[in-house]
Amino acid sequence: MFSGNTKLPSGLSLRAMRSSDNVFMESLYRTTRDDLRLLDAEEDFIDEFIDLQRRAQTQGYGDMFPNAMYFVVEYHGERIGRVVLDFGQNEIRVVDIALIPAARGKGYGGQVLQVVQMAAGKVMAPVALIVRCDHLRTKQLYARLGFAVEEAQIPYERMVWYPTSAGIFSMGA
Repeated sequence: MFSGNTKLPSGLSLRAMRSSDNVFMESLYRTTRDDLRLLDAEEDFIDEFIDLQRRAQTQGYGDMFPNAMYFVVEYHGERIGRVVLDFGQNEIRVVDIALIPAARGKGYGGQVLQVVQMAAGKVMAPVALIVRCDHLRTKQLYARLGFAVEEAQIPYERMVWYPTSAGIFSMGA
């Protein structure tokens, strides 16, 4: 479905993650955990705790989605994020998508998801993802892309996009 280096609109591309991306992935994860920076603790303890959480996430994804594929999102050749996809028998699961702070809010995540939707539309597979109920901007993006809440288990909602019979739509959403 995705191979090598997949070019997206506006200078974006997806490529398979390599071992040389590990330091970037560690740094990217740290940018997603501002919530842990609020802990009333020493900075060293917080850094250690964030690293522990990153390792737990990596292990958890490996256990829950052993066949998941890890992709680096690049903008004009510079790493700006990652997306983890699990291609199951009945759906494509967006396990995780994360962008560096400077790339957030610019539409890049939506463009990546649209490419996943286009690929899913070709094989008529739904795309599913989990989002926190309190991540309103993220939920609005998913809704604009056609995802609908199918199940809610506080604090998360499972949202699913189903392809139409044509499976094709504009990349400009």
